[in-house]
Amino acid sequence: MIRRKATFVLGAALVLLILLGLALSTRSSGAVPASSPLLAPFAARQPVAAPRSDPQGPMDLLFPIANYARENVRDTFADPRGDVNHEAIDLPAPRGTPVVAVSDGKIEKLFLSKPGGLTIYQFDPTRAYAFYYAHLDRYAPGLDEGQTVVRGQVIAFVGSTGNASPSDPHLHFTIYRLGPDRKWWRGEAINPYPALLRAVSR
Repeated sequence: MIRRKATFVLGAALVLLILLGLALSTRSSGAVPASSPLLAPFAARQPVAAPRSDPQGPMDLLFPIANYARENVRDTFADPRGDVNHEAIDLPAPRGTPVVAVSDGKIEKLFLSKPGGLTIYQFDPTRAYAFYYAHLDRYAPGLDEGQTVVRGQVIAFVGSTGNASPSDPHLHFTIYRLGPDRKWWRGEAINPYPALLRAVSR
């Protein structure tokens, strides 16, 4: 009985010494050391949260069509298009309405595609985002790949090329967050609705 009590007292004393050492270490450093034997059983179980990127992308944009009515700006980003989501905002406007660059940047690609018709991929100055303009009727005279453009510069005109209805001319606009390889055809679509709503409200 005496031996068991002695063992218990020694064990309790050892735990108190460890806790005292941990408290002194915390007081001096302001944090519990990651190498503490008390934390070791839990260190491997703590999940590492992935960094979250801004889902809205750049917000300080110019509206791509001048004098546009706020009530015509609808969030069509998640609308179904067959088996996929739209992932863009459609901005109805008369055919031939000028389309302007929403930001300074560079014309990365002028592309003719079956769904998008005449399209423009414009990179922002940081080359972190691409602005995509589609269903265009025609490009602005002299527009070319690699050209630097400034915010508000006319780059194209509203149309209905690609798979858009000829009776429904509109600008199909979205933002892509580019990957580290900065490929114009590869990016994560970001809903531009908040940025467009903010721009049209100015």
